[in-house]
Amino acid sequence: MDTRPIGFLDSGVGGLTVVRELMRQLPHEKIIYIGDSARAPYGPRPAEQIREYTWEMVNFLVTKDVKMIVFACNTATAVAWEEVKEALDIPVLGVILPGSSAAIKSTTKGKVGVIGTSMTVASDIYRQKIQLLAPSVDVISLACPKFAPIVESNETASSVAKKVVYETLAPLVGKVDTLVLGCTHYPLLRPIIQNVMGSSVKLIDSGVECVRDISVLLNYFEINGSRSPDNEIIQHHFYTTANPKIFQEIASAWLKQEINVEHVTL
Repeated sequence: MDTRPIGFLDSGVGGLTVVRELMRQLPHEKIIYIGDSARAPYGPRPAEQIREYTWEMVNFLVTKDVKMIVFACNTATAVAWEEVKEALDIPVLGVILPGSSAAIKSTTKGKVGVIGTSMTVASDIYRQKIQLLAPSVDVISLACPKFAPIVESNETASSVAKKVVYETLAPLVGKVDTLVLGCTHYPLLRPIIQNVMGSSVKLIDSGVECVRDISVLLNYFEINGSRSPDNEIIQHHFYTTANPKIFQEIASAWLKQEINVEHVTL
């Protein structure tokens, strides 16, 4: 029975939005999480640097003997997912394709917005994936470089966060019926984003959609005993390259449970 953990990587705390959904859908799975908050955000960085940092996190997770790696980071997925997927002999999942597919299913008017980091938006990967599957859908992409730093500094409920979100999203208001949260940090700002965009706009959490793919994959391999046994005490491990205390505060509040966080240098 394969009781090895699932590995998650992100530029910081954003990937916890994916972890929370995995804990809800697949509570018997063990988690190893690495967040590179010391070098976040990844969005403004050159692609080669993002690739280098992503490989460092991948190699860290491989040393923990994970059975699967989840890119809980849209920027890393856009830059390095294909390369890493081809290089490893364990499943490697990203968040962009699941989010794109969900947006296509959601839109009623064929008007989809995508918000993400500067690198994710510059890569044009969401528009490409969406229009590959549904050529008639119009996609408007918008970089939101200030969102992730707000989340990383644990200021999601501040007046500054509300002001930044309102000003940044203004070009999209009234123009889309579906909005892809193309960065796993953004669901932590979801109430503000929803308020700005309006209640009629469907928000797509690419991380939540990714967990559905994880579940399908584990079900596919269930004949080989990929699920952890019901009677096992589940122990998760979280690592950050920055201040463990700040990470722990954000993670404990978001996951609604106390967790232990260790500092690691990549």
